[in-house]
Amino acid sequence: MEKVPMTIEGYRKLEAELHRLKVEERPRIIQQIAEARDHGDLSENAEYHAAKEAQGLNEARVAELEDKLARAEIIDPSKLSGTTVKFGATVTLEDEDSGEKVKYKIVGEDEADLKAGKISINSPIARALIGKSKGDNAEVTTPKSARSFEVLKVEFK
Repeated sequence: MEKVPMTIEGYRKLEAELHRLKVEERPRIIQQIAEARDHGDLSENAEYHAAKEAQGLNEARVAELEDKLARAEIIDPSKLSGTTVKFGATVTLEDEDSGEKVKYKIVGEDEADLKAGKISINSPIARALIGKSKGDNAEVTTPKSARSFEVLKVEFK
């Protein structure tokens, strides 16, 4: 069983979503199914079929979240150290073509949020950066183009 790396923040976010799905969504959907059943013939009852579909989607997401949480490997970036890029690192990069500087934190797949500067460990940029140190260059092939970055800083916080 493959472990799923994540920060404690990401773990708590998934726990909160799982709790919401079980405590709020599940009872709401059950209520919708009960109300739709009261309308009679289930074979041509659109509300009933929609509620059953919503129930299936909800239960699938619950199962997915339970699986991820069971396989979670919680990593605290503040307890990590070193000079090479790995999970949890905050990396400052300079685009060698434009000179633009960017800062990314490498996090678990479910925590990624580019607007907040968090990229997934599975993203092309993170994969290209893993194992690099300050001063190294990383060639990144993205769907749009190939880019080259220089690692300016690696920190764990």
